[in-house]
Amino acid sequence: MMDKKYKIAIIGLGYVGLPLARLFATKYPVVGFDINKKRIQELNSGLDSTQEISQELLLSVLVKKNPLTLNVNDENRAIEILNTGLYCSSDMEDLYNANVYIVTVPTPIDKHNRPDLTPLYRSSETVGKVLKKNDIVIYESTVYPGVTEEECVPVLEKVSGLKFNVDFFVGYSPERINPGDKEHTVEKILKVTSGSTPEIGKVVDDLYKSVISAGTHLAPTIKVAEASKVIENSQRDLNIAFMNELAKIFSLMDIDTHDVLEAAGTKWNFLKFNPGLVGGHCIGVDPFYLAQKAQEIGYYSELILAARRLNDSMGAFVASQVVRLMIKNDIKIKGAKILNLGITFKENCPDIRNSKAIDVITNLQDYGAEVITCDPWASLEDVRNEYGIICHSELVEDFHEFDAIILTVAHDEFMNIDYSKYLNKSGVIYDVKGALAKESVNKRL
Repeated sequence: MMDKKYKIAIIGLGYVGLPLARLFATKYPVVGFDINKKRIQELNSGLDSTQEISQELLLSVLVKKNPLTLNVNDENRAIEILNTGLYCSSDMEDLYNANVYIVTVPTPIDKHNRPDLTPLYRSSETVGKVLKKNDIVIYESTVYPGVTEEECVPVLEKVSGLKFNVDFFVGYSPERINPGDKEHTVEKILKVTSGSTPEIGKVVDDLYKSVISAGTHLAPTIKVAEASKVIENSQRDLNIAFMNELAKIFSLMDIDTHDVLEAAGTKWNFLKFNPGLVGGHCIGVDPFYLAQKAQEIGYYSELILAARRLNDSMGAFVASQVVRLMIKNDIKIKGAKILNLGITFKENCPDIRNSKAIDVITNLQDYGAEVITCDPWASLEDVRNEYGIICHSELVEDFHEFDAIILTVAHDEFMNIDYSKYLNKSGVIYDVKGALAKESVNKRL
């Protein structure tokens, strides 16, 4: 198996799958599969709406024919002689000739904050239909320990009719993509790897090592690798929750939290985190996976769930802080006009999944205020479909005389704006991110 020529299929071409597919395509023939036909059409035209991959970089690996089925002597395209390239498809038949399947689908939670493994089950069914003897299936989706072998493998066995660790094998290598980060790209992030047998672990590790310049870490078991990923995001969630609790406490004491953190940060071993809205598809979701598994085995996780509750309360807290500032300035809240800057879950990134900016907006609307949102990075259509609000891509001329402006997401485009020309005389500015000059705002989170 270690001597075979790898033909790779990436299942899911979102923020995780596309950068990985592009990277592997520089050395191997790769099929990128996604059930979203619109996404496939977009990628085949050289465009990536997630803005993770530039058009130039994407076009450099894209091929028009399936490289898994092409003869290396195909005279139509010289790059196929090298047996590399990325072919994007929504046709399951294009997956059949792969011998390594890498699953990068999302792992969301339901309305009760319970893990929703539906995307994993569906993608495992898809792979199971094309799985062959000696193939390897690698999962990258963030899960609680045990999901790969206890939830996904039975689906692969049932659909394929093959036997685990006899006819096919699995691995787990957790994704560590940071959406919007152009410095820590996939090849520059050390990769944790694992396999269903020690031998397969080495195969999986060598495969990733061939493209990951930052190197790899081979975990002893799949469960160890699964656990390592879920605690990465849980740790950040806990640390940010502490900062948010400090922000609530210091707000009551009329102390600027960022001033406190700046002073405390002068000690060499002080961990530097900031308060804020904790959204996105990782930190705001993954801790629930670990907490759910803990509960299944008889342990109630007090600390993890307390951090989640605290962080999920911050949208309401920000709204209440803005309202207090407005009341202090004798501004009537009902009917007040408020400008909210940012709807994505983080700065300089188009990802709106699980954005907590919507919590700020809806809470202010509950107070009776009119909230206008602007975000140059977000898809206006996606915002309307996901959150049911109208979003503007830029500050237009008729945006003026707002009673309050909230910097919710610190996009670069918002950093050098003269906010005073959009405010009425008694209007207030609230800086959620602590990104603006202290003297230019009324309050920071």
